[in-house]
Amino acid sequence: MSEHRARRRGWAGVGALAVAASMAGCTGRDRAASLPAPAAAGFDEPAVIEIDLSRGLPESASASIFGPPSSRTHVQLVRSLRSLSEAESAKGFLVRLGTARIPFARAHEIGRILGDVREAGRPVVCHADEYNNASMLLAAVACSKLWLSPAGQVDTVGIAAQLVFAKGLLDKLNVDVDFLQVGKFKGASEPFTREEASPEARQSLEAALGGLREAWLSAIAEGRGKQEIRAALEDGPFAPEAAKDRGLVDELGDAEAALEDAKALAGAERSVPRFGGVERDPSLSRSLVDVLRSVAGASSLGTPHVAVVPAIGGITMTARGVPLGSSDGIGERELGRVITRLTKDASTKAVVLRIDSPGGSALASDLLWQKLMRLRKEKPLVVSIGGMAASGGYYLACAGNKVVAEPTSIIGSIGVVGGKFAVGKALADIGINAETIAANPDPERAARAAYMSALTPWDEPTRARVLASMEAVYDLFLKRISEGRNLPLETIAPSAEGRIFGGAEAHGRSLVDELGGLERAIALARELAKLPEDAPVEVEQDDGGLLELLAAGDETAESDASAPDPAPLKERAREAMAGALLPEWLGVAPEVGTFAASMAPLLAGERALTVLPFAVTLR
Repeated sequence: MSEHRARRRGWAGVGALAVAASMAGCTGRDRAASLPAPAAAGFDEPAVIEIDLSRGLPESASASIFGPPSSRTHVQLVRSLRSLSEAESAKGFLVRLGTARIPFARAHEIGRILGDVREAGRPVVCHADEYNNASMLLAAVACSKLWLSPAGQVDTVGIAAQLVFAKGLLDKLNVDVDFLQVGKFKGASEPFTREEASPEARQSLEAALGGLREAWLSAIAEGRGKQEIRAALEDGPFAPEAAKDRGLVDELGDAEAALEDAKALAGAERSVPRFGGVERDPSLSRSLVDVLRSVAGASSLGTPHVAVVPAIGGITMTARGVPLGSSDGIGERELGRVITRLTKDASTKAVVLRIDSPGGSALASDLLWQKLMRLRKEKPLVVSIGGMAASGGYYLACAGNKVVAEPTSIIGSIGVVGGKFAVGKALADIGINAETIAANPDPERAARAAYMSALTPWDEPTRARVLASMEAVYDLFLKRISEGRNLPLETIAPSAEGRIFGGAEAHGRSLVDELGGLERAIALARELAKLPEDAPVEVEQDDGGLLELLAAGDETAESDASAPDPAPLKERAREAMAGALLPEWLGVAPEVGTFAASMAPLLAGERALTVLPFAVTLR
């Protein structure tokens, strides 16, 4: 791989670049302190510096009643990267992008700074679960090697703007609109006075988008050292293997594999998180947290035990919870944190994963599967299926050394569904019109650039490309089952294609190992771990909400140990308020809420789900 090629790789998510952009002033002073260089942080050993941008990169964050301003900002990162890159002990960098949506300008600047590190001979490795237009820009300019999750996607689809015009609605409401403007190309009144863009406004916008497009294409092509990838950058979305074949990414694997690669390239045996989400400090006193967890029913006595981990509800990238730690659904971030902790916990000798899930996000399911397989390499993992393990639920279940299900459990639905809702026609019925203006004048490219937009439906070439990505997820699903169950694909295939089964038939089809309940699964876990029959059992969950905040977990930025990030508490407070406002009928028909939660990733921009196609409840 060439130096240029090794250094840049990224991915794009939202094809349509929103152009309802207003200039926002920044008041107040950014009080975040710059991050310490590695040597200043108290270590001199060679290390890979971890930069986590998976939760975004806001321009600034204001102080609030919840505490000091967040340190996870663009200003903080820019001020810190130079000193970090100049530290003698920093032998390389790993940039975690997740599915982040980072504005173009910020992505480009961070890419250039890290690109200088790469040019100086230090490896910079990027990993993303999905690449969008902006994160591909960052990665291509910054990184010597680009990694992509096997269930991820590269959404480089080009740049477009969508303009919304409300004149028809205002006319229906008998609202008089009287605007004046100075400047032929201003056009700010047009959303209220016209039903489409004026020639002057269109000319101005097309020129601006053309300049942005050329800057975007040129930066990525130069960073990757390959001019031929320019066409691919506007031809997404791409499944992982297709993205690798087109030269957009270098390797497929999870973030841990990318980290190990970065260590090998840097000649370092350790890594040090220095921005964004970080691992907990193992030396941190957890006495208060341990007391609260004991009150909640989870002790920390350190005695050999079996851990039972509930995995209930729809699968998403992050679950919704309330301040004291309860949550609805299976969040990759939250459950993944529990799995990682139990994998490393020496006193946990076996794990029982209790699943009752209709599925959900294909990406979240695969990321959790990889974490479960790592746990399985360290200690026995027994899966106990409750009401159902359908689609993404079975994606998780197949990672178990043993799978136990009730005869009345619902199992299977091995397949993939995806799509989007386009509301453009509905808005037109009430007098709101939308118009797409693309940076590339080619009609097919213009339609592709708007493929993530909720205003316009897919054209046939875009539908074909999305279907190809979904088929790649389906093939990966079958491979994961084959590996997890240690069965050939030919044995799995007759039970796939979306079929669902009761527990007894699933047992006959080798989808489960035994018929039984949670009690049998716990007994089996004790047997596999060679524990006595009376070995203790602990019910585990993520230290969310208050416990997470007290433990200074990975929600806390590294820049100032005395200044915890208030964002987790504020986020959970908002979620608690929203939960209190949910319709009471969800309590009467909880399966409707569970089904809705499993489909929720579509509203978050994901296009492939492993989900049961309807709500099922046995009464």
